[in-house]
Amino acid sequence: MGWLRDESGLEKCAANHVPLTPLSFLARAGDIFAGRTALIYGDGRQTYADLAARVSRLSSALAGAGVQPGEVVATLLPNVPAHVEAHFGVPAAGAVLNAINTRLDADTVTYIFDHGEAKVALVDTAFLPLAEAAIARMEGPAPRVIEVPDPVAGIAATGRYPLYEDFLASGAPAAGWIMPGDEWESIALNYTSGTTGRPKGVVYHHRGAYLSAVNATLAWPFGRFPTYLTIVPLFHCNNWCHTWAMPATGGTIVCCRDVTARAIFAAIADHGVTHMGAAPIVLNTLINAKAEDRRPLPHIVQIYTAGAPPPAATLAAIEPLGFNVTQVYGLTESYGHVTECTWPPECDTLQGTDRTARKDRTGVLMPMMERIEVQDDQDAPVPRDGKSLGEIAIRGNCVMKGYLKNPEATREAFRGGFFRSGDIAFQHPDGYIKITDRAKDIIISGGENVSSVEVEGALMHHPAVSLCAVVAKPDEKWGEVPCAFVELKEGAEASETDLIAFVRARLAGFKTPKHVVFCELPKTSTGKIQKFELRAVAKLM
Repeated sequence: MGWLRDESGLEKCAANHVPLTPLSFLARAGDIFAGRTALIYGDGRQTYADLAARVSRLSSALAGAGVQPGEVVATLLPNVPAHVEAHFGVPAAGAVLNAINTRLDADTVTYIFDHGEAKVALVDTAFLPLAEAAIARMEGPAPRVIEVPDPVAGIAATGRYPLYEDFLASGAPAAGWIMPGDEWESIALNYTSGTTGRPKGVVYHHRGAYLSAVNATLAWPFGRFPTYLTIVPLFHCNNWCHTWAMPATGGTIVCCRDVTARAIFAAIADHGVTHMGAAPIVLNTLINAKAEDRRPLPHIVQIYTAGAPPPAATLAAIEPLGFNVTQVYGLTESYGHVTECTWPPECDTLQGTDRTARKDRTGVLMPMMERIEVQDDQDAPVPRDGKSLGEIAIRGNCVMKGYLKNPEATREAFRGGFFRSGDIAFQHPDGYIKITDRAKDIIISGGENVSSVEVEGALMHHPAVSLCAVVAKPDEKWGEVPCAFVELKEGAEASETDLIAFVRARLAGFKTPKHVVFCELPKTSTGKIQKFELRAVAKLM
C-alpha cells in the first residue's frame, strides 16, 4: 500500500514558509553588508545602508502619491542609480515595475502607457520629449511624471515636473516594505519588441525574479563581493535580473549610462569590474576600440553575451583582450537567460577553432529551470543528433506568468505545458542546444528585436511602394540590420535614401532599414514572398 506518514500539524506557517522575492536580498544586505559599497556612478557612492534607505523613501513616496499595491510604475531611464533604486523601491511599494525601452518611438510608448495603465513614470530628463509625445497621444489617464536629471552626465533639470530627489525626500528612510504575501504576485511588466505587431506585456512574478537572480549567482558564478557593470539595459528583462542578484552576493553595481569602449575599459580599470553582460555588438566595440580608449585590465573579466549568437570570429578576438565570454540564451518571457554555454574543465585545453566552436553553442539549462528541449511540430523531442531541427520549448519557474490582457496569446505560448520560444535549433548528443534560425523572421540588431512586419508596414505607407519584404542582413557592428527588398509601383520613383528617411520618420532608428534593394520579389504560386531567397541575397551583399 505504500509508506504511510503522519504529517498532522506539519503545515506551512510564518516560521517555515516565506514567499520568495528579490527584495529579501536587499533587506539582508542592508543589514549585514551595511557599510559595503552597493552602487557606483561617476564619483558617487552608495553603501547598502544608503541604498536600502533610498528604496524605503521611494516606496513610501510612491504610496504617498497614491500608488496602490498591484498598480504599475513605469520608467524611461538609462542605467543610472535611480533605475537601480526603482527595481527595488517599486516592488517594495507593492507595485509593479514597467521599465520601458528608451529607444522606442513615441507611438509604441503611448501604447505601453495605455496598456500597462502606469500611475507614475520616472523619466530621465533626456527622455522627457519622448514621454511628452507619448502622453499627448494617450487615450487613458496619463501617468504622473517625476523628472530624473543626471548631473553626472551634465543633464540639468527642466523644472517642468517634480524632481526625483524631492520626491524621495517626501518618503521615509525607515518605512517598511510591502513584501509579497504570495510569491506569484507580479513584480515587473516588460514589453516584447512587437515582433508580431503590437508589443505584448510580459508579467513576471516575485518567485521567478528571485530564482532567475539565483541562476546567475550559481551558474556564472558571481562569487562573493563581485563588481558588476550594468551594460545590459535595465529595461531589457530587468537587466537579466542581475541587478536583483547583486545584494545576495554583497556585490557592487557600477552604472554605465553611455556604452562606449572608453567607459567600459575605464570602469574595469578604475572600479575593478569583474562581471558584465553584453550583446555581441558590445564585444565588437571592445575589439575595435581605439588605442587611446583602452586601459590595461587588472584581471580576467567575465562576460555573459546574448541577444544574438556571437560570431566565431568575435569570440576568437575578444578573449586575448582579457575577457572570458559565455554565451547565454533566453527571452523576455523567461526573465532573460535560461541557458548557459557551460564550460567543462576538460575543454580548457581547446585552442583555435575547436575552442570557438565549443563556445559557439547556445547552451544547456540553467540550475533554477526544470526542462528545455527541442521539439518537432508534433511537440515531441527531436533526436539529440546535432542536426534534427525543431522549436526550443522551455519549462520552469523562470517563465513568465503570461501576457497581460491577452489570454489567447498566453494559452498559445504555453501549449502542451511548455513555453514555445519560436526559435529554431538542434540539440547535440550531450544536451547542448544550438540555434540555427529564428521563427517569424525576427531581426536582432544590436540586441534589439525588430519586427520585419512592422518595418514592412511602414514602408508600405510610401506612395511609390507596391510590395516589400524585410529580412536580416549580417552586419559586423550590429550583428544584423534590416534590409528591405522593394517593388515600386509602375511609373513611380523612389531612392534608397528616400525610403530610409521615410521609415526613420515613423519608427525607432534601430528598426530602420540600412539597405534597400529594388527588384521583383520572389513569390510562390499563391503569391507568398519567399523570404529565404531574400535572406540568401542579403547574406552575399
